[in-house]
Amino acid sequence: MNLLREESPSRQAAVYGLAATGFVALMALGMWLAVYSTRFVPSVVGRIGTAAVYLGSVFTPAPAASLSVVPAASTTIPFGAASSTISTSVSAGPASVRAPKPVVPSAGEATTGTYLLGATTTPPAATLSGLPDLVVKIDAVGYLATSSAGSFVASSTVPAGSRPAVTFTIKNVGTNATGAWRWSATIPAQTAYTYQSEPQQSLAPGDSIDYTMGFDQADTGADKVISITANFDKAVTESNMDNDSASTTVTVLGS
Repeated sequence: MNLLREESPSRQAAVYGLAATGFVALMALGMWLAVYSTRFVPSVVGRIGTAAVYLGSVFTPAPAASLSVVPAASTTIPFGAASSTISTSVSAGPASVRAPKPVVPSAGEATTGTYLLGATTTPPAATLSGLPDLVVKIDAVGYLATSSAGSFVASSTVPAGSRPAVTFTIKNVGTNATGAWRWSATIPAQTAYTYQSEPQQSLAPGDSIDYTMGFDQADTGADKVISITANFDKAVTESNMDNDSASTTVTVLGS
């Protein structure tokens, strides 16, 4: 009994010592985390905060049907009306009056013109049938000289510090309107990222939209892949799903 009583205080001291050591270790770890977050986290958050996608687009409707009309010779009307000219002259002898000379009218210049069908009357709306078909075509790669999508510069190499960019066209080559639809872009950012567009306006057969898209935080190196996919979520039933995507590569120089 005496032995147990003697060992109990020593055990208590050991437990207190371990607890104090653990507490000191936790305090040290907390201080290190605070210093780390102060020095490094804001810079990381700042870099993420500046990442953005810059987008511009131009809608092009399908060309309207037109009819060229060339007036025939029978519809050509000469300028002015026929007239006669009376000429008088005084000879060395007695005055005499010469007979008037007939004037032969000459034809005027023929004119041609192009007139839009339905320019004066509104034709009935065409009845659509079948299915739409969205096609993606990449036009060029390059970079944005500023933060505006209108500052696109075509180039296979992106200068260090510039925003890589791509221009592409999505067109409905089908026989029916698309209704609302979306597209996506897989871009070579430092962290793998896929941009998904907002719902786009319905495209009638022949309608198209030209896009310019630039982005920040690009991954540097050669042959960086940019992929564009129309109707990525398959919300639109198409006659052909095999032409919904297109890809290209670009070289992004580092600092």
